[in-house]
Amino acid sequence: MNSTSIYILVALHPIITLTNMPNTAMEATELLKEIQKHDSQQAFRSLYDMYYDRFFRIAFYYLQRDEWAQEVILDVFTTLWNHRKSQLIPDDFNKYSYILIRNAALNYLEKEQRREASPLENMPEISSSNLSPEEQMMNEELFNIYENSLNELPERCRTIFIKVREEKQSYASVAEELNISPKTVDAQLQKAVTRLKEKINNYFRNRR
Repeated sequence: MNSTSIYILVALHPIITLTNMPNTAMEATELLKEIQKHDSQQAFRSLYDMYYDRFFRIAFYYLQRDEWAQEVILDVFTTLWNHRKSQLIPDDFNKYSYILIRNAALNYLEKEQRREASPLENMPEISSSNLSPEEQMMNEELFNIYENSLNELPERCRTIFIKVREEKQSYASVAEELNISPKTVDAQLQKAVTRLKEKINNYFRNRR
């Protein structure tokens, strides 16, 4: 499998599909072993299908741009394949993949900030070099809370939140696509936001 094949996988994958994460990282570990030992393209494709949504959501969390997030994902999957023989297989691929994508996204962001003469509009000013270990841990914990809370929402509520907040679709376009009224879109979005805020507020209360 070459970088062009991986690029096609990324380009054709629907952004933010509503599949859940695997219950454990054990399946990912077995796939990584299969990739490493047998150069299995089938196992690599299974790993890709399993983790694309998580990778995209992590990258988008930091970059806030679809095209940048996809470039980061392409780079990471290409690196995983090219270094499959020397890659150390982590005990917890979920935790490892979060750190992997986060660092790749932050490096990409730093590169874009250096390239531009002035900071880009709406781009988060965050750097991997100025985060303390505690801040990095908090970022990871917050993202996991966000992702888990999102997956716990009722399906329609989750779908509407993703389309409006992550895919930046308008209320009208979401209402038309789902054959519901804009008022229903707004009500479901507010429901999702309220639940997510509750989870995040609980996190900060428990840290006191």
